[in-house]
Amino acid sequence: MRFTHAAAIPALAAALVSTPSVSASASAAIGGDRTQPVITQVRTATAFDFASGDSPENVTVHPDGSLAVSMLGVPANKPPKLVRIATSGQRTTLVVGHEGDQITGNTRGSDGTVYYNVDSDDGSRAGVWKLAPHGRPQRLAALPAGGLPNGLAIDPAGRTLYAADSLNGTVWAVPVSGGAAKAWLTGPELAPDPQASLKLGVNGVRFHQGAVWVSNFDQGTLLRIPVTAHKAPGPIQTVADKLPDIDDFSFLNDRSDTVFAAQNDPTDRVSVVHPNGTTQTALTVDDGLASPTTTAVRGNRLFIAHAGFNAPHDAKLQRGTINLGALIAHPRHH
Repeated sequence: MRFTHAAAIPALAAALVSTPSVSASASAAIGGDRTQPVITQVRTATAFDFASGDSPENVTVHPDGSLAVSMLGVPANKPPKLVRIATSGQRTTLVVGHEGDQITGNTRGSDGTVYYNVDSDDGSRAGVWKLAPHGRPQRLAALPAGGLPNGLAIDPAGRTLYAADSLNGTVWAVPVSGGAAKAWLTGPELAPDPQASLKLGVNGVRFHQGAVWVSNFDQGTLLRIPVTAHKAPGPIQTVADKLPDIDDFSFLNDRSDTVFAAQNDPTDRVSVVHPNGTTQTALTVDDGLASPTTTAVRGNRLFIAHAGFNAPHDAKLQRGTINLGALIAHPRHH
């Protein structure tokens, strides 16, 4: 998402755990059946300094358990960053961007290369970038400076990156080997709502089980687009359509279609989208949510990034435990 909130607060010290909480709403019944809480033991893993521009937008879990976190660089005139957070909590800055730009989606190749999107009004910087292990940042492909590069995903073969453009309602395909970005898919399902205040269309993007999955912030939809044998988009399938302010999302694992969706301000919610299309509220503001932008899964742990757009600007990364037993009763939809 693209925000330019100018309000600032004193620095938040980096911190480990706070008091765990369990959402009461996660215990609500679905279809008349009582359920257990889906996410338990929710804690703050790391607190960020919103005033310095450390407003987290996207998270990728690496094989060693470390996290790559995109920092937007809001309030205005703060440099965006790409940082690594080790399992110990140690933080390393990988990339520092230009003031006025934003670093949004990020993903990782099997060789350890980190790919990330840069949103910039400068056409020489807007686009998809890469950071090879022990290398320097390099732009892989340009994207329109008038758009908004947002979510980013890579296919399992590691050959193609898919970048969401929230303003142009387009998913761009970018060859990992280099070359120009191509408009892979565009259309009304990906477009912003012209009546909405933010006018953000396609937002999060993931490659999962032979398909590109995307969210549309304004339309509140989660969509699945099969990838054909020729790498073209197949018919768009609507998985869920009642997810207002849906930002980015993640899957329970590589085999499951269960989705954990972050619903940003003003909804401030994390919802589970079950494989049969039903949705369930898992976390709310009562669990400390503060403009959630994305989720990420490692094993039975769920990470939630919070941009902290609204006062008191509680930018942070939370960690919770996924209650697998609460997800069993929902059959596969696709």
